[in-house]
Amino acid sequence: MPDFAEPLARLITEFKRLPGIGQKSAQRLAFHVLRAQREDAEHLAQALLDVKDKLGLCRVCNNISDTDLCLYCRDNQRDEKLVCVVEEPHNIIGIETTRQYEGRYHVLHGSLSPLRGIGPESLRIKGLVERIGEGRIQEVILATNPTVEGEATAVYLARLLKPLGVKVTRIAMGIPVGSDLEFADEVTISKAMEGRREM
Repeated sequence: MPDFAEPLARLITEFKRLPGIGQKSAQRLAFHVLRAQREDAEHLAQALLDVKDKLGLCRVCNNISDTDLCLYCRDNQRDEKLVCVVEEPHNIIGIETTRQYEGRYHVLHGSLSPLRGIGPESLRIKGLVERIGEGRIQEVILATNPTVEGEATAVYLARLLKPLGVKVTRIAMGIPVGSDLEFADEVTISKAMEGRREM
């Protein structure tokens, strides 16, 4: 690795700590910042600090928010009887881009993983149970990731929530639109067969 002046080397090192950023990408970003106007660098630095200083979690659903309630919990047009449970705040974006879902959310901030020491007490499940206890929620959609941990989390939540008198559903999984059956693995095809519907 070439030698850089200490401030530039430090910036490259910090960029490399970001997910998906290797040495070359970190160098490109660092040199971009070096070439940019001081004002642009200040805007970037302030945006980074604002993310740490001005964001917190919604007191109802645990989504990222800059106020007490996130924009979904503040929206009176959304159906409060329907709650979609996701693992992480960024999972909401994928659901929202469909423009099909009009309910509310609940963010767990992880999934069950006994091997990594993540049990139910590590997730934000208590708030979901409390919300159901208020009596307004009629259906909970489990939209955890289609991984071993996501499946385990969905099964755990279904067993926990069904006795509370709410309908518990799981998002369908299977063959992506535009793909070829030839290239799908057996688990994906199995899930697609399980989730089939009448036409």
